[in-house]
Amino acid sequence: MKLKKKLNLLDVFCTASGAMISSGLFILPGLAHAQAGPAVVLSYLVAGLLALTGMLSQAELVSAMPKAGGTYFYVTRSMGPAVGTVDGLITWFSLSLKSAFALVGMAAFTRIFVALDIRIIALALCVFFVAVNFVGVKEAAMIQRALVFGLLGALSYYIVRGLPAIEVRNLVPFAPNGVGAVLSTAGLVFVSFGGLLKVAAVAEEVTNPARTVPRGMVLSLFVVALFYTLAIFVTSGVLGAAELDHSLTPISDGAAAFMGRGGVVLLSIAAILAFVSTANAGIMAASRYPLALARDGLVPDVLGRLNARYKTPHVALLFTGLFMVLVLFLELRVLVKVASTVLILTFLFSCLSVIVMREGRVQNYQPQFRSPLYPWVQLIGVAGCAALMIGMGAAALCTSLVLVGCGLFVFWFYGRIRATREYALLHLIERLTAKDLTEHLLEDELKEIIRERDDISKDRFDHIIEHGLVLDIDRHMDWREFFAEVAAAMAPRLNVRESVIRERLLEREKDSSTVVGPGLAIPHIILDGEKVFDIFLVRCKPGVAFPESPTDVHAVFVLAGTRDERNFHLRALAAIAQIAQDLHFYKRWIRAKSKEALRDTVLLGKRLRL
Repeated sequence: MKLKKKLNLLDVFCTASGAMISSGLFILPGLAHAQAGPAVVLSYLVAGLLALTGMLSQAELVSAMPKAGGTYFYVTRSMGPAVGTVDGLITWFSLSLKSAFALVGMAAFTRIFVALDIRIIALALCVFFVAVNFVGVKEAAMIQRALVFGLLGALSYYIVRGLPAIEVRNLVPFAPNGVGAVLSTAGLVFVSFGGLLKVAAVAEEVTNPARTVPRGMVLSLFVVALFYTLAIFVTSGVLGAAELDHSLTPISDGAAAFMGRGGVVLLSIAAILAFVSTANAGIMAASRYPLALARDGLVPDVLGRLNARYKTPHVALLFTGLFMVLVLFLELRVLVKVASTVLILTFLFSCLSVIVMREGRVQNYQPQFRSPLYPWVQLIGVAGCAALMIGMGAAALCTSLVLVGCGLFVFWFYGRIRATREYALLHLIERLTAKDLTEHLLEDELKEIIRERDDISKDRFDHIIEHGLVLDIDRHMDWREFFAEVAAAMAPRLNVRESVIRERLLEREKDSSTVVGPGLAIPHIILDGEKVFDIFLVRCKPGVAFPESPTDVHAVFVLAGTRDERNFHLRALAAIAQIAQDLHFYKRWIRAKSKEALRDTVLLGKRLRL
């Protein structure tokens, strides 16, 4: 049973943006200002740039594999089920914990309106959002839209009113503790951009995900970074260090400085909207991790069940909601720091996954968005994330290692004996050692993902290619020798004498060259009888010398059919021509590791469906 595709670009943008704007803006700026001074604005920019490396990597991965589970799915397919189990479980833990913390974080703002225990309010909201997500992802996304637009509207008003109220003296000295403090503070505020992870987890439920999700991620990162920069710049400019450095409600305090009591109420409402939207997005995203793990057999199957009516992962949602309810009654400070470390680790895994996928040369890894400046963006992301993790402190690192150990424990004693999966790291090792370690299983899975992603329905051409003959010749030959070998292979399938096929191929070539482009030939012959048509794929890496062709031919499509199949014959020629026009076709054809990979090169080629 599949999840329904109901989310669009606006939903993706609101999910990512709402997940990012919470404590990173409404609590952290005061603590960050105490470390870096007014230059805290630069700390947020540095953190945003580092998040950009992870975002570009995730955008590439999600455009290639838009499946539920986000980073878990990519890490498993790139580095194996052991690493994937660890990533899936600790990311689920982190997102759930962050969502619970977001609900508790409203305490400083709800006291303005009600005197209830914040844990009661948090519990009620947790139950409410689990129920909304249970009914459907679209309903949860609609609530997310309202929350995010209300939040961005309030922040826009705060920025416009606050810019004229800035006092230059509050911005001097700009970096009292030096550049080092600015960079270390970037690690503290990096978690402000962790919401980007959440949207990748629901990619399977997005329409046209290969384009929509990367666009939504890019748009949300730049919009949120702009709002962070301007809002914190205004806050630093209207509040002095003495007032801002010790504030746990910095934006509300800034509003009080130039808008009075009304400003405090408005920005407190904005803060509540921010925390609630973060919790909603967190529940939505976190529940997809147990679902994806269960699909692969790495955790009990019950967590992968979908509700028959609503097509939502109701068991995973209930499991996530129950965990959040439990942690609402714990001391969260240390655990939240651990959750932040885990989020940084997932960004690092995303960068590594792109490197492994590309260097493993997995043929059917075909992202529609490719990260620019590869591999430098990924290497900077890995180094930067590692540095930020070290900067989080020994306690957070040790606790994170314990969580990693728990993930490995689950894999070793449960998932290891139930799930076997081919992954890209094996392809990379195979490439470096020249040993056969793979069986085309990963390519088969990615092929089906591409078909689902691009909404490809099989036609007659696909069925012929899937069941057709593929030859892979490893020696150089001339066209006569080549046609003799091809005829010998074709004869049993067509139930036609080998000599007849060979003569007709030779006659067709003498009549006019069948070489249609550099390295490509499409010989086609007419057979006696009726209702017969077949396509034979032939690769000859050393090359075939065709007459009148200045270069050797390495890709040959041999078409054979009866006269009554003339219309389909012309359609097949058109389909092959469209596939061969792709700039990547020839490279993929030459690099293909097996006959199945050659077949996939044609099946996944870009063309109009017949």
